[in-house]
Amino acid sequence: MGRWLKPEVYPLMAAMTFVSGMCIFQLTRNVLTNPDVRINKAHRTTAVLENEEEGKKYSQHGLRQFLRTRPPEVMPSINQFFSDTK
Repeated sequence: MGRWLKPEVYPLMAAMTFVSGMCIFQLTRNVLTNPDVRINKAHRTTAVLENEEEGKKYSQHGLRQFLRTRPPEVMPSINQFFSDTK
């Protein structure tokens, strides 16, 4: 096992674990809470669902509502420093 687990591989393993976790989270979120995914038989029989409120709630989640109030900058202090015309 020591041959396979070298210290140089730890950052790669951490990145791959993080990305795999994000993928699993998104897939689980889509299967369990997406209004377009119908798991039980009663919902699959309807061709068109009338669930506008549920779809709006799904698409406008808490993180999106929080980010809507934030400026679209990655590093605001650095952007302000370089764009200041003083």
